[in-house]
Amino acid sequence: MVSSIGLLFPGQGSQFIGMGRAMYEAFPRIHTLYETAKDILGYDIRSLCFEGPADTLNLTEYTQPAMLLTSIAALRMLDDLSIEPAAVAGHSLGEYSALVSAHSLRFDDAVRLVQKRAQYMSESVLRGSGRVAAVLGLSGDIVKEVCRETEAAGIVAAANFNSPGQVVIAGEQAAVEQATTLLKGRGCRRVVPLPVSVPVHTPLMQQAADRLAKTLETIPIAEGRIPVINNAEAKAIQAVAEIRTSLVQQLPSPVLWEQSMHTMWEMGITTFIEVGPGTVLTGLGKRTLPDATWLNVQDPSSLDTTMNALSTA
Repeated sequence: MVSSIGLLFPGQGSQFIGMGRAMYEAFPRIHTLYETAKDILGYDIRSLCFEGPADTLNLTEYTQPAMLLTSIAALRMLDDLSIEPAAVAGHSLGEYSALVSAHSLRFDDAVRLVQKRAQYMSESVLRGSGRVAAVLGLSGDIVKEVCRETEAAGIVAAANFNSPGQVVIAGEQAAVEQATTLLKGRGCRRVVPLPVSVPVHTPLMQQAADRLAKTLETIPIAEGRIPVINNAEAKAIQAVAEIRTSLVQQLPSPVLWEQSMHTMWEMGITTFIEVGPGTVLTGLGKRTLPDATWLNVQDPSSLDTTMNALSTA
């Protein structure tokens, strides 16, 4: 039987204080994930996820390992369901969680890799100099055009094509602010600042990408057991060389999330399960593929809801 299920993993911006706590208390078998991450990272990541402070959790170097850990903990909750997805995808950082789910990356190696990725990203720009914001109500083409018109003020680019009418821009502070003014003049409904401390998926990340490429040479990667729909091209990849190239390409390139959802739909995937903190991807997906079934797993309650929905289906 061909699977019609796809798993999705969230990225930065979905983090919140308390994420994973209910899972941790209900499923003792995921405790080892937190201990492994703590030993690798050198700090109490469980306390950071459960108690904050928010200012620390929202810093890229802390957000990324915390999101990876919480997403993989949620994935382990799904083990009892024996779900065999047709494909997986992750939004930006979430692509690393997707690779763990596809057995291309081991969890401990993913933690090490994400820690380095976050470090390289943070060191690529001066802290506080970058801005990230969601633009609501305009097409991707108009947003890209406005970013080009703002080039004199600095670097700003369309970083995420999330869903119809939602494009994220990122770049240098002055350029993002000028682009915001122009976008409002072009009729955008709203511009929402996002809790992401680094302007990822813009040319500002090329230096980080170059450093990441060298680190990737030291990390074992296996061919995926299932396809991963990558961010940079919205295509299914499984080969080791493709995965390495994709992870490097991802940093300075926009996330083609809306296009990725269409790729999965064309593969015959009609049920999507968001695995990890929040329901950001679920909301985006409903606007992109309104005829699909959208579920999520982030705590025991949502796990029960998803189990019931799948058994009914």
